[in-house]
Amino acid sequence: MKILFSLLFTLILAAPALFGADEPAAVAIKHKSSFNLDAGTRNPFSPIGWKPTGRVASGSGSGGTSQGEVPPGAFVVSTITVDGATHFAIINGKSMQEGQQFGLQIGTQIYQVMVKRIEDGQVILTRNNEEIVVPLRRK
Repeated sequence: MKILFSLLFTLILAAPALFGADEPAAVAIKHKSSFNLDAGTRNPFSPIGWKPTGRVASGSGSGGTSQGEVPPGAFVVSTITVDGATHFAIINGKSMQEGQQFGLQIGTQIYQVMVKRIEDGQVILTRNNEEIVVPLRRK
């Protein structure tokens, strides 16, 4: 009885290969979902009470001559590496070094900022001859 059962079970498993069963049909996607945020709206996936910082703009836009103050809270310094003559810092998720210029986008404005000095525990940025001291964010 056990031999008959195992033989029958093996035959059932091997049946599609023996009889040339067709491959299952491919699934066709009719509607692909997407998620787009309008400018100035809160991301529903971010934690409640979380305030976004400015982000480093990709590329060099022509809107870098805008006036106004850039608050130190727009920058997050998460890592500082000081090794001899090389100083690196991760500012808003991007690796930066002394003398490097970058564009900071806050809303629709892009502010041109330069990394003046990277010290132990803080980064000094400049914009329009104004120094912005940003401390290392320690958790």
